[in-house]
Amino acid sequence: MNRVRRKEIEGVIAMLEDIQQQIETQADIVADIASDEEAYRDGIPESMQEGPRYEKADAAANALCDAHADLSSLALDDIIERLREAML
Repeated sequence: MNRVRRKEIEGVIAMLEDIQQQIETQADIVADIASDEEAYRDGIPESMQEGPRYEKADAAANALCDAHADLSSLALDDIIERLREAML
């Protein structure tokens, strides 16, 4: 591989590493929001847990947890590793 292509790959790797860091940061933020929403839901009195307020809070908490899981599973490590292998 020539120097120009190697340099281009290094640029892609640097960008992917930055994106991965941003994703991790955003996943942490979503986790905090999910935790707050779960606490809100859990604070709803038992007598109101059959109502629309609880259902909305429960749906929001579940969606936030799913979003956090999806963000956390976005691993760019394999792509970065393959790019590094290509430079060898």
